Amino acid sequence: MTTSLHLPSLRALKWFGWKDNRRIMKKIIKNLLKGKRAILLAHNYQPPEIQDMADLCGDSLELSIKASRTDADIIVFCGVHFMAETASILSPDKTVLLPRMSAGCPMADMITAESLSEKLAELGNMPVVTYINSPASVKALSTVCCTSANVLNVVNSLDAPEILITPDRNLARYAASQTAKTVHVWDGCCPIHDRLALPDLMAAKQFHPEAVVMIHPECRKEVLDMADVILSTSGMISYARSSIHQSFIVGTETGIMYALQTACPDKQFYPASVNMVCRDMKKISLEDIIVSLETLGGQVKVPETIRIPALQAVQRMIEL
Repeated sequence: MTTSLHLPSLRALKWFGWKDNRRIMKKIIKNLLKGKRAILLAHNYQPPEIQDMADLCGDSLELSIKASRTDADIIVFCGVHFMAETASILSPDKTVLLPRMSAGCPMADMITAESLSEKLAELGNMPVVTYINSPASVKALSTVCCTSANVLNVVNSLDAPEILITPDRNLARYAASQTAKTVHVWDGCCPIHDRLALPDLMAAKQFHPEAVVMIHPECRKEVLDMADVILSTSGMISYARSSIHQSFIVGTETGIMYALQTACPDKQFYPASVNMVCRDMKKISLEDIIVSLETLGGQVKVPETIRIPALQAVQRMIEL
């Protein structure tokens, strides 16, 4: 039994104007999650009402790792497609649902297994470090994966003098500046972080000169050079929580502002640019979650031929 006898169905809510019944919709989701032994994950960029509903919020990989360690039968991932794939890689025995299948990642779309094979044929044999924000098929051809938080540790753990980092050129250039290795750069990027321009950041600093500048490593070098700290999204939350400072300029997707304010209600956070909004991260709605749970729609399943080598690349990173 997956819905309470005291709660109306989604069809009934629509008939009576369900958009005015968000409180009831949230109760339906909680009831469905419990009845189907499901866990709801939300990335830090998701809308506030999705973050509030989630069992776990955080970065994509940490969410997949934590979910794999639960006894849930179903993982509902409120994020984008590569995140649901990563959850499937780590939890092949669980059903992974992406409530809106059109929620994708432009950067992940900038590389394919075929184009990576062609690049390696051109460069010659060398380790491939692939950012977690990539398709499962690309992870399967990679030596090791990395996140924005551990890319430096991963790069410096490799013995080879030359490596290829895919698919984010900004993350690769940041890593290259911190290592003696020769780093070959894949020409991809996150359009949201790449669009943060130096004049935008300088304007934010002018308005808030006392604020600590936190920048995500997917941003351009000239922006990173102005940062006080370079951090992943979860790293920003942890840093702000433990910092003695009271105000921060935040250089990443604006969805994190809610997570930061929730974690640190007594501190002030200002976006480096109000234009850093990822539409794909805002696609999933409460209705999408209900429909996905009721119908088990939006299933993401990585084939074993891809999952096993992709898992090896992810596990090599986790072991570090």
